[in-house]
Amino acid sequence: VQLQASGGGLVQDGGSLRLSCAASERTFSSYSMGWFRQAPAKEREFVAAITRGGSGTYYADFVKGRFTISRDNAMNTVYLQMNSLKPEDTAVYYCAADPTIVRRTTTPKYWGQGTLVTVSS
Repeated sequence: VQLQASGGGLVQDGGSLRLSCAASERTFSSYSMGWFRQAPAKEREFVAAITRGGSGTYYADFVKGRFTISRDNAMNTVYLQMNSLKPEDTAVYYCAADPTIVRRTTTPKYWGQGTLVTVSS
């Protein structure tokens, strides 16, 4: 599965961005999807995940109520709507896919190239 993330950029504190991740796989709906991020000098961390059909979503505590993950299986795309962004959200955001599950404690099998989000104070 090839994943192409886009939508990153520079935004002010309190602003919004929507990330997209397009998958090459025709059987996109067979994959659980997720977003992870890595800030400078920090380890990669889980942000959000969504089940194959989209009925189940999971979030890291630090984004609950601010970020929303969704997917469009007809378009082979997963999204991350990010609202109320904070400077500490600055990171490279990666989308990931796995034929089983994606959760905070799992390491997905497939990864995209990442898109940089910078939140200025």
